[in-house]
Amino acid sequence: MRFSILASTALVAAPALVSAAGTLGFALGTKKADGTCKSQSDYESDFDAISAASGSKLVRGYSASDCKSAASIMPAAKSKGFQVVLGIWPDVQSSFDADLSAITGVAGKYADSIYGVTCGSETLYRGNFTGEELADKIKTVKTALKGVTSTPIKVGTADSWNKFADGTGDAVVGAADMIFVNAFAFWQAQGLDNATNTYFDDIMQAFGHIQTVAGGPDKAPELWNGETGWPTDGGSDYGAAKAGTTNAKTYYQSAICGMLAWGVNLFYFEAFDEPWKPDSIGDNGKPADETHWGAMDANRGTKFSLKC
Repeated sequence: MRFSILASTALVAAPALVSAAGTLGFALGTKKADGTCKSQSDYESDFDAISAASGSKLVRGYSASDCKSAASIMPAAKSKGFQVVLGIWPDVQSSFDADLSAITGVAGKYADSIYGVTCGSETLYRGNFTGEELADKIKTVKTALKGVTSTPIKVGTADSWNKFADGTGDAVVGAADMIFVNAFAFWQAQGLDNATNTYFDDIMQAFGHIQTVAGGPDKAPELWNGETGWPTDGGSDYGAAKAGTTNAKTYYQSAICGMLAWGVNLFYFEAFDEPWKPDSIGDNGKPADETHWGAMDANRGTKFSLKC
């Protein structure tokens, strides 16, 4: 089937992907269940729960200035031995400036605990930047970081798999140290019978294109699956994709554990439920619940095993 051909081809082209098990991280929000901002101690409790449940020591965020998160999460990460991917929301200049300022404010002291920085989260998918414009933003971030720390910090972006597979993000390839490719079989309305195949296919299409543009796997940026996941009980269905904790567990065991076993690094979306979030509007025009995507509930309780 098409999945097997694409996946096999991409992995033959990129043998480094199968040299060892992949690294697991979790997307982590800045707010508590009631919508108020997290403190350093809240992040420390988050880290304790994530580590105990999964063994992971890595999280990523989206806006370093939101809730002054960089100033709170970095000392927590250092105290708990975690690494953090800090985020910049570049879609408007004010948020770009605020997030970059928040990151440069902590980079000097906590560079060893910063895994990297993503500039943008699906901004190409939303059409807010061209590839060239986003590449320029990435270069600006790199220059700013070099001005505050001698420790190299990787800078890249995160976007939907199809925006790399179709060439929209080609200009980013030469500018980024790392690229996070987001892929949700759920949002492609795939039932569990085809969800893992779709996920692998999407990731390998994007990875393969990026490597081709770069001139080979050895010249490509560091590649990650930046987001994937499945909503649990209380979430909204999307076509043949049915929310539910049992389904999320199945997807995790098949897709997440399978991708890690193939040596691909990935971030699960997300660590904890976020009850404060409003509904989003999906591509089908219908409201979609955003509060039940956590691998753990809002009280940091596990819903299913997170160990592969």
